[in-house]
Amino acid sequence: MKDMKRTIKPDESEYEGGKVNPFSRRFFLKSSAAGAAALAFSQFGCTSSQKLAKETPKIQGFEDKSSVVDPYKGWVPFSNRKIKVGLVGYGVCKFGADFGFQNHPNVEVVAVSDLIPERCAEMAKVCNCSKTYPSLEELVKDKTIEAVFVATDAPNHMKHCLEVLKHGKHVAVAVPAVFGSLEDAEILFEAVKSSGLKYMMFETSMYRESCYAMHQIYKSGGFGEMVYSEGEYYHYMEQPIDSYQGWRIGLPPQFYPTHSNAFHVCVTGGSFTEVSCMGMPSIIGHLKPENNIYKNPFGTEIALFRTSEGGTSRMAVSWDTPGDHGERGRVRGQKGSFYEKFEGLEITLPELNRPPLPPEMPLGGHGGSHGYLTNEFVHSILQDRKPLIDIAMSLNLTVSGIVAHQSALKNGELMKIPQYRF
Repeated sequence: MKDMKRTIKPDESEYEGGKVNPFSRRFFLKSSAAGAAALAFSQFGCTSSQKLAKETPKIQGFEDKSSVVDPYKGWVPFSNRKIKVGLVGYGVCKFGADFGFQNHPNVEVVAVSDLIPERCAEMAKVCNCSKTYPSLEELVKDKTIEAVFVATDAPNHMKHCLEVLKHGKHVAVAVPAVFGSLEDAEILFEAVKSSGLKYMMFETSMYRESCYAMHQIYKSGGFGEMVYSEGEYYHYMEQPIDSYQGWRIGLPPQFYPTHSNAFHVCVTGGSFTEVSCMGMPSIIGHLKPENNIYKNPFGTEIALFRTSEGGTSRMAVSWDTPGDHGERGRVRGQKGSFYEKFEGLEITLPELNRPPLPPEMPLGGHGGSHGYLTNEFVHSILQDRKPLIDIAMSLNLTVSGIVAHQSALKNGELMKIPQYRF
């Protein structure tokens, strides 16, 4: 496969911010080359006559707050150390500043960066930081920085994380981990393993109240063996949201699968081993193959996965169906199910509330998940442990979607998915 990263050639980023034999990733990469050819880009420009939304784009999820009354109750500080952090990417949604690094008592934001000077200056002001850099490549040279939050454009996530790791710094990154390339996933996996550094992808669904509760119940054995799970990410985009080099325009739905896939992978810590995915051709202009750089014809892709436990999972991503929107999921196990609440054989459940946050930390959007993600990343460094959403989970969340899109292009052909364990 001629991988997408090399075809699209993005030189810079938009700074916004059970029982189963595992399949060999290297074997899979070799055997899937022919089928992946349909994914290649033809050119970077597009012929769409659809105009970009002129108003400030509304990216769904940021407005979705948590209903928890006191998320700070029980917080006990355990360290006085402040980790020196660099933030990269502000963008149309002010993403780099929206996860509360500047509010965490164990963080000092020492530098920020955005390619657009005005945005960079605003992020510095919001984060109470006086040092700025014109690019990620310059910021990572700052030897005082210990960790970097990469909130850049999705096609450059892998490239930028490699750059951060190369300079000996821990890295947190927005979703997805890689963009359309199985080869990139392999490269990133090996780089993180060999670095000895912390890598965490900020998948917001992990810390939604429902998903976190499911995760706690699963760990305690409350569901038993998982039989079925499902998740949805519905985000209607009649008008394309502008982005660096137009990467969001015509985006294949299953290239952005982590918000829905989390309702199995983040619940169980498992993975998807094979997939059959059906795509629905879209009537929306920018989601027609002649109008986007991906040659993507689909606005909705519905994936049916086999899970590593031997169960089944349905995961949906849709850009072109108006109405109710959001990120949600539910699970069914041999001992219980969770459809907004637990129902099952267990009488005593574990603690389902998310861990307390420092009083200074805002919860943020996506169900109040932002602050918890930052807190988890910071604690993984302070405690020198693996972060909850490590490189293996990040890739299991992401790569399954890449293969799902390949399946959709082949009219739902059943395809095997590379497996990651760390």
